[in-house]
Amino acid sequence: MRQSKVTAETIRTMKARGEKIAALTAYDFPMTRLLDEVGIPFILVGDSLGMVVLGYPDTTSVTLAEMEHHVRAAARAQPRALLVADLPYRTYETAGSAVDSARRLAAAGAEAVKAEGGREILEQIQAIVQAGIPFCGHLGMLPQHVQEEGGYRTKGKKAPEHQALLTDADALVTAGAFAIVLELVTPPVAQEISRRIPIPTIGIGAGPDCDGQILVTPDLLGMLPWFSLKHVKPKLNAAEQMRAVIREWQHSISVAPPPRGA
Repeated sequence: MRQSKVTAETIRTMKARGEKIAALTAYDFPMTRLLDEVGIPFILVGDSLGMVVLGYPDTTSVTLAEMEHHVRAAARAQPRALLVADLPYRTYETAGSAVDSARRLAAAGAEAVKAEGGREILEQIQAIVQAGIPFCGHLGMLPQHVQEEGGYRTKGKKAPEHQALLTDADALVTAGAFAIVLELVTPPVAQEISRRIPIPTIGIGAGPDCDGQILVTPDLLGMLPWFSLKHVKPKLNAAEQMRAVIREWQHSISVAPPPRGA
């Protein structure tokens, strides 16, 4: 019998029950279905698709239309998991645009949305929540700001960053977020935030003490051998296995059949 649908409230209450939250990304129907069959409760259609699917140098080129396209594909799997979608770069600069963008992703099949930032987008978060769309926060290293920051770096090492992360986490809780992704936050600060707030923290490169963990699925499976990430050790060498199968198939069709009567 199919288990009950995972909602934003389900994810929120997992912390109180002491259940670790496993979250992974999916950008299409088959991966969403596979993750759902395994029992992953939180599936993110991330704007990471810009790099791992569309070949962009970072996430800032991803459009809302592209996100809608991939959300629709993932939603066709009708997952039991909560299907969350990223609001792409510059689609939530005002409360009005944030709600419009969130509604478009919800119409495509997203059951919650995620956006990067803390107090600086508080008005937008409140507007999304008031519109009835569950919201997941994202603090620490913000990929949509990689160009202005000049690269990816761990956050929370300095006292001002540490305090800002705590204050932002508190603000997201007050605004109504059901969970917060902590990306490349120093493990001690990630642990402090996790103990401080009542909603789950979901870490990526933020140490083991968050309430859950999220990874980009192709990184976990070793499907992107061209990139090396410090916070991810692939559990599978899928790229090489795929190459081997393709080479074997290519060789099988290139061998001429024996002549008749031989």
